[in-house]
Amino acid sequence: MSIWDSFWSIIWWFFWAFVFISYLMVLFNIVADLFRDHALNGWLKAIWIIFLVFVPFLTALVYLIARGRGMGERSAAAYRDQQHAADSYIRSVASSSPSDEIDKASKLLAAGTITNEEFASIKSRALS
Repeated sequence: MSIWDSFWSIIWWFFWAFVFISYLMVLFNIVADLFRDHALNGWLKAIWIIFLVFVPFLTALVYLIARGRGMGERSAAAYRDQQHAADSYIRSVASSSPSDEIDKASKLLAAGTITNEEFASIKSRALS
C-alpha cells in the first residue's frame, strides 16, 4: 500500500463523513420544520416521521421538493420572531426609566456640567 492509496482513502473518508453530517442536518431540519408547522395535522406529522425512519433518503428528498418553500418561510418567520424577542429584551434591559434620566441630568446640572436649557431638554425628552 503506497502513501497515495492512504491519502486518497483519507480524502474519501472525509467526503463521506461530510455527506453523512450534511444528511443528518437535513433530517434534523425536516423534523424541526414538522414540529414548527402548526397547520399540519398530528397524524400527518407522525406519517412523515415514520417515513423518515424507514425510507429516510427518499422521504427527505420528497419533503424538500413538496414542502421546501413553506419550510423556508417558517424558518424565516421563526428567525424574525427570535430577533424581535431578543431586540425587545435588550431594549427592556438597556433602557432606564425617565426618573433615572432626570436624576442623572440633575446631578450633571448640580456639578455644572450642563446648563439649565440642556437640563430642560433632557427632562422633556425623558418625559415624552
